[in-house]
Amino acid sequence: MGQLIKLQDYVSRYEIDIYRYPSQYIRLKKQQWNHVLTAWENGSLDSLSGFAQNKHEIYERFQTLKEDNKKSVLEPLKQLFSRVRKSEDESNLSDILLERPNTNEDEIDSDDFIASFQSTPNSIDELKIDFLENLFTFQMKWASSTIREVSFVDSAFKVDNDLKYFLQRFPDTYLVMYKPVFVLKHAPIEVDIILISPTTTWCITILEGERESVFLGSKERFWIERNGDKEKKVLSPLIGLNRMEKIVKKVFQLYEVDMPIKKVILNRTGYFDYPFPPYDVEFIEKRNYDGWFTNLRNLSSPLKHVQLKAAQALLMYCQTTCVTRTEWAVDDDK
Repeated sequence: MGQLIKLQDYVSRYEIDIYRYPSQYIRLKKQQWNHVLTAWENGSLDSLSGFAQNKHEIYERFQTLKEDNKKSVLEPLKQLFSRVRKSEDESNLSDILLERPNTNEDEIDSDDFIASFQSTPNSIDELKIDFLENLFTFQMKWASSTIREVSFVDSAFKVDNDLKYFLQRFPDTYLVMYKPVFVLKHAPIEVDIILISPTTTWCITILEGERESVFLGSKERFWIERNGDKEKKVLSPLIGLNRMEKIVKKVFQLYEVDMPIKKVILNRTGYFDYPFPPYDVEFIEKRNYDGWFTNLRNLSSPLKHVQLKAAQALLMYCQTTCVTRTEWAVDDDK
């Protein structure tokens, strides 16, 4: 399952440490799959889900109690600090007093994965499908929260079939940026999909209409979608695709990332008719989709340093909108 390292402008754990989380995700996925598979084979899948849910509830209650206790302890301290002159030493002391206890981040990350099954799968294939759904929820959490911060996810992403496609159909070593928002010269720019494999960075724009429809491509601003006797204009996908490639190429040049960049217009349900297409764009349609998809899926290379370097460079230019988690927030007594 591909790793969602950036979703629109939501805070992501991967932007904290891109060299840690991809390998941690792969280990966690294997560990959880072994637990789920063993429980399913032993007929105890329901008890596993129940245990996970109870553990999650206990953790949430612990956090609430800790927050309430922290407030009761900090109130006299806040009154004390409001009566003294604020100096650098006092600010440092305040930071120490308000510091959150040390927490094993790996344990919290593991608790984020709560396996939940509506019913017991009848076959291992059904089990894999249900497990992928659990992983999708888990990936959404990692792509919209950190230990300290959280973003509010648009519910449309939770049922976005294109997002699920890139996460559930590609290997763990593929890093996905889905509609990320870059900030260049103080201007936010949302692009489509960036898929970073161990060997190549793919800039992908999906152009799909009615099933079996044909898109008539040209150098003009608008293309034509034709299905039988029906025709309609659509904005040329080359506009956004070329802009996305320029952004990626510029960032790679700034950070000396030596990695090939490829551009793709993807249409899994129909066809393209473009008499003289641009030489640097791959038109993946129904006739050649299987070969392209199989080649990407069969890439057996592990995570590479240049791949993580490329992801880190791109994440540095992404916009992030989030709020501080309740357990980390401390009211300022002004």
